[in-house]
Amino acid sequence: MTWIAPEVERPEGSLVAPERELLAGYLNFHRTTLLHKCAGLTADQLAARPLPPSNLSLLGLIRHATKVERIWFRIHFASAGPAVAGAASTAPADPGSRLAPATPVFDPALGKDADFELIDASRAQAEYEALIDEWALSDKAAEGYSLDQQFTFRDEVSSLRMIYIHLIGEYARHCGHADFLREHLDGVTGA
Repeated sequence: MTWIAPEVERPEGSLVAPERELLAGYLNFHRTTLLHKCAGLTADQLAARPLPPSNLSLLGLIRHATKVERIWFRIHFASAGPAVAGAASTAPADPGSRLAPATPVFDPALGKDADFELIDASRAQAEYEALIDEWALSDKAAEGYSLDQQFTFRDEVSSLRMIYIHLIGEYARHCGHADFLREHLDGVTGA
């Protein structure tokens, strides 16, 4: 039987929630919007690159989102200690709640575009499920931390808040790409 990307229910979040809830809500809305753009398509359609010479495909966007979630939440944030020696941490009291260090989704030797270049339709369902699993791990990595929790990225101090804002922008941009890809695959348009 041919796997088809399932329908996705996108969450409706509050427009006046406290900042943490608002940011998490927008991130979840954009996360699910990406999968909403894939709903009803076969693995072969997800792997198709309908806009040559671009290497973009919906499956590539799914793989890219998995990579970006892991890099920001589990590699840069969860594996970091406080950004400044002696800095106070807003970490949860239970040190066992931190996730084990994560490794990159793709071998760096494959190049920075492996998520877009190395597409295999036979792995579409597994890649789709891996993204959903990564969302849960990302949420776990951020759980219990203040948005002000700092970490060091490329010798610069950053915060959990920046990760949420960055990922909302990342997903919003790629959901726009997904709009074009979907329209060229089967004519479906809309939010």
